[in-house]
Amino acid sequence: MRLYAERPARLTGQVLADVLAIAWAVVWILLGVAAHDLLLRLQGPGFTLVRAGESIRDAFDGAARGAGDVPLIGDRLAGAFGPGSDAGRTLVEAGQQQISVVGTVATGAGILIVVLGLLPVLAVWLPLRIRFARAATAARGASGEVLALRALAHRPVRQLNRVGTDPAAAWRTGDPEVVGALADLELKALGLRGISGR
Repeated sequence: MRLYAERPARLTGQVLADVLAIAWAVVWILLGVAAHDLLLRLQGPGFTLVRAGESIRDAFDGAARGAGDVPLIGDRLAGAFGPGSDAGRTLVEAGQQQISVVGTVATGAGILIVVLGLLPVLAVWLPLRIRFARAATAARGASGEVLALRALAHRPVRQLNRVGTDPAAAWRTGDPEVVGALADLELKALGLRGISGR
């Protein structure tokens, strides 16, 4: 498969377009990663909630264990610390949920930024490059007669008139000079060297 033109002007344009497309993609990927990292900072309060909840839960659990050792009323006293321990667990769950939601939003936002940034590259640059590669590969595998016919069908009349006064008639009769000139014209339009190597 031929990915690049052979003629310097077209080749330079293709290489420049490829470099710009890659640079554009890298910039948007970096922006997506930066947005992801920035949004992840919002997980801080969630981590604080988790730590606070764990502290409250552990304090009430410890108090309940200590109260459980009190003779006669230990079980009842330990049970009184249960709501405080549950409140700590609730805080831990709320913090973990916030951490999870912020992580999901950060990942989604990062991906969305990258996808939106890459849309122009995927919608414009990539189809053009694929179309060129297919056309150039097909042209390199085609005979001079087929290329000449394509030139007759696709090249402007002013270009065809430079080949001869009636290039279609010359093509029909198989005039090798006109067929070669038409084939070269088609190859040149694709940025490829002609059959003669020029």
